[in-house]
Amino acid sequence: MSSLDLFSATPSETADPLPRRFRDWFAARGWSPREHQLALLAKAREQRSALLIAPTGAGKTLAGFLPTLVELSGEGPYRGIPVHLPLKGGGRRAPARGSAAERDGWGAAAGTEQAADPHPSPPPFRGRGTDDLASGERMSAASAADEQRKSFVSTGRSVRRTGGLHTLYISPLKALAVDIARNLETPVAEMELPIRIETRTGDTPVSRRQRQRRYPPDILLTTPEQLALLLASDDAPYLFSSLRRVVLDELHALVTSKRGDLLALGLARLWKIAPELRAIGLSATVAEPEQLARVLVPQPGGASASADVVMAGGAAPPVVEMLDTRERLPWSGHSARHALPEVYELIKRNKTTLVFVNTRSQAEMLFQDLWRMNDDGLAIALHHGSLDVAQRRKVEDAMAAGKLRGVVCTSSLDLGVDWGDVDLVINIGAPKGSSRLMQRIGRANHRFDEASRAVLVPANRFEVLECSVAIDAIAENAQDTPPLRSGALDVLAQHVLGCACGEPFLSDELYEELKTAAPYANLARADFDDVVEFVATGGYALKTYERFARIKQDKQGRWRVANPKVRQSYRLNVGTIVEETMLKVRLVRSRAGGSGSTGAIARGGRLLGQIEEVFIEGLVVGDTFVFGGEVVRYEALVEDQVYVSRANDKDAKVPSYMGGKFPLSTYLAERVRKLLDNSRAWKALPDQVHDWLSLQRKFSRVPAVRELLVETFPRGGSHYLVCYPFEGRLAHQTLGMLLTRRLERARARPLGFVANEYALAVWGVGDLSAMIKQGRLDLNALFHPDMLGDDLEAWLEESALMKRTFRNCAIISGLIARRFTDEEKSRRQVLFSTDLIYDVLRKHQADHVLLRAARADAATGLLDLRRLGDMLSRIQGRITHKDLDHVSPLAVPALLEIGRESVYGEASDELLAEAAEELVREAMT
Repeated sequence: MSSLDLFSATPSETADPLPRRFRDWFAARGWSPREHQLALLAKAREQRSALLIAPTGAGKTLAGFLPTLVELSGEGPYRGIPVHLPLKGGGRRAPARGSAAERDGWGAAAGTEQAADPHPSPPPFRGRGTDDLASGERMSAASAADEQRKSFVSTGRSVRRTGGLHTLYISPLKALAVDIARNLETPVAEMELPIRIETRTGDTPVSRRQRQRRYPPDILLTTPEQLALLLASDDAPYLFSSLRRVVLDELHALVTSKRGDLLALGLARLWKIAPELRAIGLSATVAEPEQLARVLVPQPGGASASADVVMAGGAAPPVVEMLDTRERLPWSGHSARHALPEVYELIKRNKTTLVFVNTRSQAEMLFQDLWRMNDDGLAIALHHGSLDVAQRRKVEDAMAAGKLRGVVCTSSLDLGVDWGDVDLVINIGAPKGSSRLMQRIGRANHRFDEASRAVLVPANRFEVLECSVAIDAIAENAQDTPPLRSGALDVLAQHVLGCACGEPFLSDELYEELKTAAPYANLARADFDDVVEFVATGGYALKTYERFARIKQDKQGRWRVANPKVRQSYRLNVGTIVEETMLKVRLVRSRAGGSGSTGAIARGGRLLGQIEEVFIEGLVVGDTFVFGGEVVRYEALVEDQVYVSRANDKDAKVPSYMGGKFPLSTYLAERVRKLLDNSRAWKALPDQVHDWLSLQRKFSRVPAVRELLVETFPRGGSHYLVCYPFEGRLAHQTLGMLLTRRLERARARPLGFVANEYALAVWGVGDLSAMIKQGRLDLNALFHPDMLGDDLEAWLEESALMKRTFRNCAIISGLIARRFTDEEKSRRQVLFSTDLIYDVLRKHQADHVLLRAARADAATGLLDLRRLGDMLSRIQGRITHKDLDHVSPLAVPALLEIGRESVYGEASDELLAEAAEELVREAMT
């Protein structure tokens, strides 16, 4: 992040009330604080939590930290207030002998006293050493002794604390936390503030983590997973009792997933430990601010509470355009290869460009294509989440130094480090959501008063429609972030286990605590009891297996971990991100000799990153694939290491990754349907797309907003049914599964189906047109919402999809540990364990808490049942059938999806082009 964004302010002759040191610092730069920055300072003085909604470049990071900097400067009202730590059953206590607090050096051992320092001095400022992570320094013995002396003072019956952790900053990305810490050093150093800032992520050395618990900094920047680990220790009250503020950055990105559930449960625990704690949420894109603000405050029983909302205005609106390509626009596909020469020209004409794609495999492919045409030798780099962290940091540092002309990236930079020198964002493919697009656009011109510039490059004709309505949504500042979710039960199980890893708990007390977290405010007591029972025994069907008993009750009724191994397993497996088994990719010399002989593979080699095991399983030695921006040859697989050598192959495979594809948002889908229904608006579309829609209207029909168009036609010995729900790939795939079951019962003899974001095509042996004409197939009955009843249940019993969903829930809940000590279970071991448990639970305990969690996930995730149900209700009585002699222009993209998943690279585009020509000729007949 550029310091320009962090301390963005407007030149002004007046300065709002701030300590003189701060006023002078702002004035020296010709700045004055913005209104929303001062508003958050006022909220803090009023002891109120707040959510700041501000566009990128508005200085929202400084706004979040400004109250903390003022308070810790020694000129604020809260510095040095003692915090008394209550004992159970009344009284007060020092850290228990043998506890983690005593082992880590929190204070004097029981029975000893230390002299109180009536005027404790703040920790010494150490220049860029404010973050020992950045400088690599260790605390001197004198500094450590000073920290220990002033942190706790034993008075025999109580512990008086005079310093400690003041502010906790939580980010969805490790890189963002590190970058914010680095940039905070600037004002701290220049104003000579007595503040120590440190980061704590998964990359932090163990020794440094231990030191942070003994001598906590004033400001700690971390992630949700690290917060969960800190809370799951018996010394958590000593670390967090002094906490006065938590700053949640990119809050909208945190709360829309299970990571948000884990974070909300962590906040509930912090509110119990530090009742005076206040929260500041920072977000640039929010559809419903009042709902998001609920996350920042404890929820009262039976009611709803929200933090104050502060809105920042006055930002320059972004300039967003869609590329009107000179080339022929593809009917299908996602590579956008037709426009790459134009994309390259855009990179040449601008100083620094970010090129966003939606998947890691697409990033690898696009980078290779751009590199081949890079005759000018432009410095173009690649950045995605599977690359080695060192490689990603090199790219980020080169960007910050202005050494790169372009970076091909994925969502790894959606919320990442920001650079003020980025003057253009290019988004390849459809954005899938206006809020996501707005977030990406904000990476360019990271200045409040200058417009960000972006160019959208649709990869096919349907994506032109989506890009068009997304640009309109941006112009209207219309957001489509998902609503606040209900807390997941598998995450709750993980948190319950984490609580037991810390101090033992009583069920009644923990239940009341959990309900203060917004996602769990409506948690039923029966569900909570089921979760506790699950953590304690595994559930009724598994209680005979001792390894599933992870917590037990003592004589006082408190739940505690069953044995130390449970605590160790929790620490190794905390978190909600479940990825496919990853293998390390190392670059070595080729072992192929000139005569075709092979030799022993050299061990070691430069680490390129990680790749999913399922992709490597499909390769044989000698196969080539693209990784880390290079074409490599597969040499060997040894344990968890994939050895590759450099190669030169234009037909190299592109790794596929599970997930990564964003669903089309409900909001944009509605706008696309409205655009199709308004033929006057077609004039603003590129000529190729305008002509395409006009041909569709001539040969068939263009669907209305509330209507479902169903086309049937014969082709190549089969009969096709194509419909256009515009509800996204996930909902369409579920619909396809259920439709084929119903068509099978109707004896239409379906053979298969294919779905994209906009349409669904089913084909089979039976003459669907004749069946509809003769009344043997009723479309209203075929698309009736009751398919989500018995048909769905029958399909789920046979489907492997539910097993996959259950597998994720079992891992998150801690029932199945993927990591234990120095070992990690293989993908096959995890599959065997979870599939076996799934079958047992379905047979003997169908209402098991994990089965309920898996069904809830499927409804909003892989199956998208809620969205499908809304669509089926919307179209009842509004289904229009068109009996055609051949494929329609609108159906061409859907049919081109058939069989294309296994084709890679340029060969895929050539085959698609040939198939498209044939289908288009049919459609125009």
